[in-house]
Amino acid sequence: MIPIPLVVVVLGGWCALYLADTFLMSSKSLKTSYENWLSERGLSISPFHIRWQTTIFNRLFYKWGRWKPRFLYLWFTLGMFFGIIAMFGSMILLGKTLHQTLNQMMAESPASQNERILQVVVPGVNLPISQLTYFFSAIFISGVIHEIGHGVAAVRETVRFNGFGMFIFIVYPGAFVDLLTSHLQMVSPVQQLRIFCAGVWHNFILGVIGILIIFLLPALLFPFYYTGVGALITEVVEDSPASGQRGLFVRDIVTHVQDCSVTSVEDWHTCLADISQKPQIGYCINSATLQQLHFPSRVYRRLDGSVECCSNNSLTDICFSYTNNMQSQTYACVPARKAIQTSIECRSNLDCQKQAASSVCAVPSIENQTRLIRVKHPPEMEMLFIGYPMHLEYAVSLSSFIPRYNFLSIHFPLVIETFCKYLISLSGALAVINAVPCFALDGQWILNSFLEATLSSVILEKENRELFGFFILLAGSALLTANVVLGLWMVTAR
Repeated sequence: MIPIPLVVVVLGGWCALYLADTFLMSSKSLKTSYENWLSERGLSISPFHIRWQTTIFNRLFYKWGRWKPRFLYLWFTLGMFFGIIAMFGSMILLGKTLHQTLNQMMAESPASQNERILQVVVPGVNLPISQLTYFFSAIFISGVIHEIGHGVAAVRETVRFNGFGMFIFIVYPGAFVDLLTSHLQMVSPVQQLRIFCAGVWHNFILGVIGILIIFLLPALLFPFYYTGVGALITEVVEDSPASGQRGLFVRDIVTHVQDCSVTSVEDWHTCLADISQKPQIGYCINSATLQQLHFPSRVYRRLDGSVECCSNNSLTDICFSYTNNMQSQTYACVPARKAIQTSIECRSNLDCQKQAASSVCAVPSIENQTRLIRVKHPPEMEMLFIGYPMHLEYAVSLSSFIPRYNFLSIHFPLVIETFCKYLISLSGALAVINAVPCFALDGQWILNSFLEATLSSVILEKENRELFGFFILLAGSALLTANVVLGLWMVTAR
């Protein structure tokens, strides 16, 4: 559910703004001066929408649009071909997403929501409140770059540029450019395509830049951060199984999870996923040590079929099962840390007898799906975790970047990486959505110009071409609407 405080703040803010605007507009003494004030600043206010337009950037757009004409011609021609491909590709992508959503609805499998190609994002529902800054910053930058593409392409094609503006709709920021419509209609369909496709082209390039930054980040930050030696802990959830005196701490460097080497955050996730899918690993322990540490207690089976042999309510003792020399299954309740702190890991007694004939492979007898996990973070004593691997994954936040100097922030590389990921996702989504042949989106104008450029010699009557385009727009609009409506229902109602 959407957090109530967030709804109250958003609705309350818009209501206060709209009431103030209505009061000033209805005041005989203040109306004229208020309208002049709005006009001078290029502001306009309507329910859940505030808009600002200015001409202060016009000279900059004209400078960009006239820079290296030959290069810009090739640049926006590439963008034109990309935009046409994206128009058809977006329809296929939306079709696949709709098919996935319908299958999920019929199968009633909420766990597969993350498998959808495109998802509707609702702040506070499937977008953490803590990451709203990344989300809205990425949307705003993607929108600005999108409109800069349109503006520069328009100047390049000698279309008059009237101004640049920004807006906020409910909580979503955006940008726009104001072009002279009569000039736009006078240029050829191919020129129009270069202008209309420039937005999605620039969004695509922005996403590629984000990917390159993430890929090159270790090299870019090399003078200040090093990588490849472990995963740095940046946060441990308070009162989680990973916290405590012998748990993990911020700035610890995790090097191993069980016998799985950890050199990056990706290794951490891979190791835990591998541990959760495989049976519990055992530890080579000397038979005499097991007998010495064993705490006698009653052996019984849990409801899930696993065996418990510790009944002393100790938080440090664990039941281990092993096969003795008589080849019979034996259970021993021993202090876990004392038993395994210097032990090597094993799958059978054969793994242990290579080192010592008297050693056996003792496997923790714990509940199904839970694991005893040994996390090494030298020089500190290794942490022993009992529970679901997924819980350990959620309890700890890590970074692959380790500061070379103590004064450097451990969060800075993660901030850059997270922001780039949002920029890639949202700029890509903006490119896909705007390329859809749908009413009021760039796809509408891309489609119309494309039909004029390709079908004018096949369908001679312009009215027939427009009718053909209308039905395509109708289909695209229906497809996009179905994805948004069903996506919202999947996110908020289930």
